Amino acid sequence: MADIFTVVADSARRDILRILLERADPAGEPGSAGRSELSVSDIVGHLGLSQPTVSKHLKVLREAGLVTVREDGQHRFYRLEYSPLEEIEDWLIPFLSVDFDQAVKTADLEGEGLKDEQRAFASAIGKAFADASQMSQVVKDATAKKWRRNG
Repeated sequence: MADIFTVVADSARRDILRILLERADPAGEPGSAGRSELSVSDIVGHLGLSQPTVSKHLKVLREAGLVTVREDGQHRFYRLEYSPLEEIEDWLIPFLSVDFDQAVKTADLEGEGLKDEQRAFASAIGKAFADASQMSQVVKDATAKKWRRNG
């Protein structure tokens, strides 16, 4: 199997993942599978690439575990799989944390420090990012408290 970074290095594959992400049902409600899947012809229509080219890229994505396929007669319906992307996320987090920490320090030095509520929100996001399973709950809680309105 190809390295996940090699798989997502191709811009057409990233475009396919983006299209599938846009189509995904964020609530993950039971019975919503039809709304989170796209047929090969739908993907071809979005990208403007040939069907054989899209199928080739979908095969690579499928072999890497980034998409799953459901067959219905002659039709193939693809859905995004999030779990393999955790390898990329795990690799990226240290880099994002360094940039964020530096931006906060720079803002503090320039007199543009974060307000207490903004700092609390940023801290909650940072801690939750370390445990991706908690991320969605923290964002929901923060949104419910309307942190952004106070900034």
